[in-house]
Amino acid sequence: MKSLPYFCRGEVIRGFGRGSKELGIPTANFPAPVVDNLPADISTGIYYGWACVGNGDVYKMVMSIGWNPYYKNTKKSMETHVIHTFKEDFYGEILSVVMVGYIRPERSYDSLEALITAINNDIEEAKVKLELPEHLKLREDNFFTSARISSSAVPPTTASTSQTIMNGH
Repeated sequence: MKSLPYFCRGEVIRGFGRGSKELGIPTANFPAPVVDNLPADISTGIYYGWACVGNGDVYKMVMSIGWNPYYKNTKKSMETHVIHTFKEDFYGEILSVVMVGYIRPERSYDSLEALITAINNDIEEAKVKLELPEHLKLREDNFFTSARISSSAVPPTTASTSQTIMNGH
């Protein structure tokens, strides 16, 4: 995929409400304009990379892009699981991510337990791959620093901040 690494940010919106409740794996969802503006060569599936909420630290993440076949969604989504335990929800915060690699295509599963196992395997694979030097350097990318500067200078409620879409910097 020529578009990787892919950099984007947007406001965290309420998703389907399944990540924390049903799966025990909370996700942060991007609004439709961010999803709709993905490059054509970024196919549906599971990705790994780095994520930062607001002005916070940068953490490892996995992201599902697509229709979640197990749930038969009709709306394409980008659901990011930040590999960190947060004390509270962060709806309305700005999420900055850099997708650095692809793990697998999206699939349907015979059971909820099989889906949860697959997601946990994706998380473990992401943790290992993100330790590679070429991926570790992206954790320190100025994209994350620029998020700290721009979000402190511009209130997150403005349309320009909540709908920011970008690749490159």
